[in-house]
Amino acid sequence: MPLIRPEQPADLAAIHHVVTQAFQQAFGSVAEAKLVDQLRANGKAIVSLVAVEGEQIVGHILFSEVTIDDATIIGLAPLAVLPSHQKQGIGARLTTAGIEACRKAGYTAMVVLGHPEYYPRFGFVPASCFGIKSEYDVPDEVFMAMELTPGALSGCAGVAKYQPEFSEI
Repeated sequence: MPLIRPEQPADLAAIHHVVTQAFQQAFGSVAEAKLVDQLRANGKAIVSLVAVEGEQIVGHILFSEVTIDDATIIGLAPLAVLPSHQKQGIGARLTTAGIEACRKAGYTAMVVLGHPEYYPRFGFVPASCFGIKSEYDVPDEVFMAMELTPGALSGCAGVAKYQPEFSEI
């Protein structure tokens, strides 16, 4: 099983490669790799973890702040695993470690825009259950939220706004 650890400065090119490969194969897009680079360059990457197998980075996950009115929570985006290493539990290990790192950093709730079949296993439910909507026009079931502290999202209804870099890329 790969080692999960915080990203280091020497990892940046490998992270860019992993995110590019994962999203290019899945969606034909390289925008997510540019997004990761921009969030990091602008000091907005709050938690950034890599999965390392041998000497090779095979996965990456990034979290940045999201606001709902006056509340600040954390957003998971993106999660990427090299296509050759997918379906081996690496994404799940990155997600679990990332959630715990965000909890330790003091965040009480999290959102994700992702596959509705994948993220519920970690505790995500449709964000609409909390009265939260995405700033993007997406189906209800793909925008999910999770309380890291019980009750953290009670009374936190509104529109979740990601960092400006998400709209610029």
